[in-house]
Amino acid sequence: MALPRLRTVVLVSGAALLTRRALKRRIARSPLWPLPALPEPISGHSKRRATAVRKLLITGRTEVADGVVELRLEGPGLPAWSPGAHLDLVLPSGLVRQYSLCGDPEDTGAYTVATRLVADGRGGSREVHEQLQEGLEVEVRGPRNRFPLTEAPGYVFVVGGIGITPVLPMVRALAASGAEWRLLYGGRSRASMPFLEEIEKLGADGGRVTVVAQDEAGHPDVAGALADLAPGTAVYCCGPEPLMAAAIAALPEGCTLHLERFSAATGGTAGSDEGSEAFEVELRRSGRTVPVAAGQSVLAAVRAELPHVAYSCEQGFCGTCQQRVLEGEIDHRDELLTDDERGDSMLICVSRCRGGRLVLDL
Repeated sequence: MALPRLRTVVLVSGAALLTRRALKRRIARSPLWPLPALPEPISGHSKRRATAVRKLLITGRTEVADGVVELRLEGPGLPAWSPGAHLDLVLPSGLVRQYSLCGDPEDTGAYTVATRLVADGRGGSREVHEQLQEGLEVEVRGPRNRFPLTEAPGYVFVVGGIGITPVLPMVRALAASGAEWRLLYGGRSRASMPFLEEIEKLGADGGRVTVVAQDEAGHPDVAGALADLAPGTAVYCCGPEPLMAAAIAALPEGCTLHLERFSAATGGTAGSDEGSEAFEVELRRSGRTVPVAAGQSVLAAVRAELPHVAYSCEQGFCGTCQQRVLEGEIDHRDELLTDDERGDSMLICVSRCRGGRLVLDL
């Protein structure tokens, strides 16, 4: 009995040795397989981000204003979301764009987004309008929320055009709860302002909503809307950059301002070439080190080695390219990350290195 058992042990041990040798040869040929394990398994992004990718079916497409299309995306087991959240929409071309969720958080079987056609934009909105039809599947990531509705004694919303999309679920929730709120809603014309009829109905009690169509009354009076607010009032602003700037300038002392940008702020540091010395980036999981030239973004250098790395705005405000930093001092140039997130992550489309080396969890 001992001899057969010994023969079995020898055969198993030999097979294991051959397997280990084959695995070492495979790793030597392809440093991307398998990715080396770290003490704490992480995805390559900040631990605070929802990065799950899923495919959803477009079951509804509605024009909710001139040049604005609303899409209903259905699928099983959708993560819950709260007012202010958005999705990363992966378009057929591979472009990634962010769209605010404007439906009902209680509708657990679908997400709703809306987008305005920007004729002179970077192509994302045109692709949505021209290619995304009912019956097609679309890939999404998220949802994520960087514009949450916080607790406050009162709320004032300053919105321009398509900026109503993240605010609409907030206003619905506040109206249902009986909270104190007001909304200043501006747009080029009434026909161009999405969800206008619903917004006016929500604010019919007490004159909470002020609608300013530019072709009728010019630009909205942001300073007037924010005058004499009670301390602690939360001000939410989403829309074009001039509207944002007006809200920042007019914010009363003792109130908090929450901004949701659809483009980079003018005059900011995002993407600035100041102090853009060359350095190198180690991609820890991939086993590679890439040089980043003085005039080159980390994103461009990394994607030359790892083309799958996601990105979108390339201006430091959307968060798609956020990556975890394992070593090195970061030169943050974005307009998005919180102080907590800046401790261990960066937006590689605009931020750089203070020193000669960064190590990313990629």
